[in-house]
Amino acid sequence: MVATFLTFLMILTVLCGSAVLARKLAIAPAIVFLIVGIALAFTPGFPRIEIKPEGVLLLVLPPLIYSAGVSMSWREFKSNLRPITLLAIGCVIFTTCAVAAAAHWVLDLPWGVGFVLGAIVSPPDVVAPLAIAKRLKLPHRILVILEGEGLANDATALILYRFAVLAVSSGTFSLAPAAGTFVAIIVGEVIFGIAVGWLSLWLRHRAHDPRVEIALSLLTPYLAFWVPEHLGGSGVIATVATGLYMSWNGPLLIPASTRLQGIFFWDMVTWLIEGVLFLMIGFETRILVEKSKELPIGEIFAAIGIISAIVVAARFMWIFPGTYLTRVFSKRLAARDPLPPWRSIVVIAFTGIRGVVSLAVALAVPLTLPNGEGFPHRDLILFVTFGVIFVTLVGIGLTLPFVVKLLGLSKSGKLEAIQEREAEIAARREIIEAARGSLDTIIKERNLPEGLARFLEARHETRMRALPEPPQEEGQFTPATQGASLVREIITIERTHLHKLLRDGKITDETRRRIERDLDLEEAVVDNREKNQPL
Repeated sequence: MVATFLTFLMILTVLCGSAVLARKLAIAPAIVFLIVGIALAFTPGFPRIEIKPEGVLLLVLPPLIYSAGVSMSWREFKSNLRPITLLAIGCVIFTTCAVAAAAHWVLDLPWGVGFVLGAIVSPPDVVAPLAIAKRLKLPHRILVILEGEGLANDATALILYRFAVLAVSSGTFSLAPAAGTFVAIIVGEVIFGIAVGWLSLWLRHRAHDPRVEIALSLLTPYLAFWVPEHLGGSGVIATVATGLYMSWNGPLLIPASTRLQGIFFWDMVTWLIEGVLFLMIGFETRILVEKSKELPIGEIFAAIGIISAIVVAARFMWIFPGTYLTRVFSKRLAARDPLPPWRSIVVIAFTGIRGVVSLAVALAVPLTLPNGEGFPHRDLILFVTFGVIFVTLVGIGLTLPFVVKLLGLSKSGKLEAIQEREAEIAARREIIEAARGSLDTIIKERNLPEGLARFLEARHETRMRALPEPPQEEGQFTPATQGASLVREIITIERTHLHKLLRDGKITDETRRRIERDLDLEEAVVDNREKNQPL
């Protein structure tokens, strides 16, 4: 127990150091986590740490999927459902088939094993490419499509994986029943996920305790995931549906105190899980290298190179025809959704980075078949999966910023961000003005005392004056920008004097905490208004 805890503390220390290094190098944290994990795995004296596939699939995957679903806009997900579906279902199936064909014809693997490998490496990860894409200020629709794809593609891949493993185990496969089961799983899990979301909101709305509500929010993804998983489904679609339901219906039912604490809680949970998982992938290389002695090293590298090339090429081969041909055959679609710029299509095609789910599923491949024989080519599947993860994460992750810069998409993204910022300022002004109209009515109907009325009116005027100005040219500072810096400076002065009063014994610690919380909230308001600035 002590050794396990010390290992956890060591991983946490490495995680913090790697995150700081990633920020200084301006590299996606996932890339740094992976490389640091590989380096430590071969460091003399470093303990042997293995990934437990059931731990990834059953313990850490549900909260990651749920958190991504909650942060996803249901309106934007629905409006981009066609491209998301083409990627999350169509592209995953196409990539699986392409990898299976290459594995069979080039690597001389059985068809069943090829489909197992294809299902494992077909779903792109969402964490690393989305983190890079956000930092590069890509157009918003690209981010929505990538995020939506990342939510749903794991479900498709896991279902295909189970069909493929069953085919290898039984030696038979029937397309029609498999297709029917596939559709039934999707429909059933969507309905179940919505039901779990409704139940969670119903319970949380009646808890009236932020701690209980956050605890219920942590239980929600496991309920949505485990039940379908136990019944033979994947659990992913149900969890996604739950998250999207919460995203759409939660804002008006979840109290402000719960939301403020919950945002911090879930941000920390997802950061820790994602970071630890990418470190663990790096740690796994030591075990893989030890097993590589059983296979020719040349065969391993050849397989990694071939499958990595197929995975990248298949995404391009699917996305471009899928984008153009759908509009050729559907004039209604072409009129409703004009053809996007080819540069945007290239970037979406280029972001096929594989990650944690692929390795976890590879590790979950059975050791033996029902007849007692070893699962064919299991070790090769593991090596190729890790190789594809490394090639796509490091290779694509490091080159994506250059591709985006070369295509000039950052300029479009910055322009779009400016327009979004202007719309945000207009929305802030509109809701304050709407409240002002209601305030006049409240003062008249309730016959409020003059002092209270002046207090409410002063609050309104203060909020109007605090509205930021529209963004200007890069390098220019608005009064609001300069004001934010001064507000932080003043808050620091107030906080310093507050602690002086505490040290002098003029106030109690409880008083200090209440005042400090007010200062923290004011500073958080300033930070929130400056977050994701386009310039």
